[in-house]
Amino acid sequence: MASGDESGTHDLVSLLSSGERDFLVRKNGDQVKISDLVGKKVGLYFSASWCGPCRRFTPDFVEVYEELSSKGDFEVVFISSDKVDEAFDAYFAKMPWLAIPFSDSETCKHLKSLFKVRGIPYLVILDGSGEVLSDHGVKIIKDYGSEGYPFTPERVKILREEEEAAKKEQSLRSILVSKSRDFVISNTGIKIPVSELEGKTVGLYFSMTVHKGCREFTSKLVEFYEKIKGQGNNFEIVLIYLDDEEEPFKQGFETMPWLALPFKDKSCEKLARLFELTSLPTIVIISPDGKTLNPNVAEIIEEHGAEAYPFTPQKLLELAEIEKAKNKSQTLESILVSGDSDFVIETSGSKVPVSELVGKTILLYFSAQWCPPCRDFLPKFIAIYDEIKAKDGAFEVIFVSSDRDQFSFDDYFVSMPWLALPFGDERKAFLQQKFKVRGIPAVVAIGPSGKTLTTHARPLLQAHGADAYPFTEEHLEKLDKMLEEMAKGWPEKVKHELHAAHELIKTRTNGYECGACKEMGQAWSFSCERCDFDLHPKCALKKDTKEGGKTKESWTCEGDVCRKT
Repeated sequence: MASGDESGTHDLVSLLSSGERDFLVRKNGDQVKISDLVGKKVGLYFSASWCGPCRRFTPDFVEVYEELSSKGDFEVVFISSDKVDEAFDAYFAKMPWLAIPFSDSETCKHLKSLFKVRGIPYLVILDGSGEVLSDHGVKIIKDYGSEGYPFTPERVKILREEEEAAKKEQSLRSILVSKSRDFVISNTGIKIPVSELEGKTVGLYFSMTVHKGCREFTSKLVEFYEKIKGQGNNFEIVLIYLDDEEEPFKQGFETMPWLALPFKDKSCEKLARLFELTSLPTIVIISPDGKTLNPNVAEIIEEHGAEAYPFTPQKLLELAEIEKAKNKSQTLESILVSGDSDFVIETSGSKVPVSELVGKTILLYFSAQWCPPCRDFLPKFIAIYDEIKAKDGAFEVIFVSSDRDQFSFDDYFVSMPWLALPFGDERKAFLQQKFKVRGIPAVVAIGPSGKTLTTHARPLLQAHGADAYPFTEEHLEKLDKMLEEMAKGWPEKVKHELHAAHELIKTRTNGYECGACKEMGQAWSFSCERCDFDLHPKCALKKDTKEGGKTKESWTCEGDVCRKT
């Protein structure tokens, strides 16, 4: 009997059984007939013990499953990507649902292929008739928990509409009060009613103690908070903690003089979604009337400290004018010279005065040996550097290291043909803050006059290579027109094996990560908006020349998902 296709209707028995097996197993070894699941909603949970994002998601999924267990019409089947049975057993022991036996790897492999599982954790939800309700089950569970039940598109639409309506009627209570809680807590455990915060300017501080950027920012925020409070301002901060480990939360919160939502409070993820969180640290400012005044003032606090308060549009306009004046007077010496630190170094250790670089186009390369994307980008960057240098000697790159020790810095820098700030140089923190470097690798282009050409030179280098030089606005516009002409010869839509569910549309875009080669792209992509999936034109249009035969399955873990490579 055919099991159906990945996006249609499936016969559950033939989908989950094999020639010798018509049952699933529980963690205690009990067998459950697959036919007992017919008529129920079933979640096919693709996961593995070695996958960090899976291990973080599974406890939340267990909680949702147990909340829904009383309904009696929802079941989950674990489909493992574990390599050894001991790992499977230890991981499955934490799950209250069913699984395909570890020994039946062929069925697991077939299901991963059928549902085009490219990353885990991955959750496909089938309705009682075996029809696919959603292959975005992980997102639904993360966003809505048990409220997402019965996981139909109609239910998700209702929840989204409710959220949009709540945004329009936003108040401090609608943000911070839940069905089970009307308080926030101090770092000594005292419960503070949310009503005591009404009428104040409130900063929602989204943070993770394990996040280095958050740890570094917290000390600055403490200084800012104490100064603002010391001036008698009606201001408060509420920590929205997003990590899964309680001990780091306790240790981190002890150092903070403000308030917080309780650890693992369900409102934390809800608020991250409500305010469309894209980076950490983030501080959302809520005005005294309960409305959002600013979606993120973290950078503003870093740059201007207490001068940024109270974050009104008028205040931010004043700060922007001050910043504009600073940028207008910027020179290479103003950003690279600090006291006696008026030099950069060669790989030999020799000092090169900053004055010798004046009049050149300079790229500041923020990178580190421990960073895999940095190591991947470096060989390409060296080739581009050599090509530009051969054309124009008035060009240089300066490595700004985020390495953790001198040995790592030396080992990494010796492979580079350019200059660097010395390891541990205090100018690194200033440059990161000035150019708002939130992730590495990053490349900032400084023109011959000392003015900033672009803080986003890395995607330009990846998209255009040496042709991106000299990074001026006029030159980039010319490149853009050339790409525009080239794009006219591309098809409007393509089908690709990496995203067979939907056609990919030729799209103008600012920036993305290619789903094939994992490199950054910009200007043009072939995109699926429904699935947030993009391919470089070169990846989308090149013909598959791969020979037949088996390839070894491998995975790479990044952020909230482990992807097949």
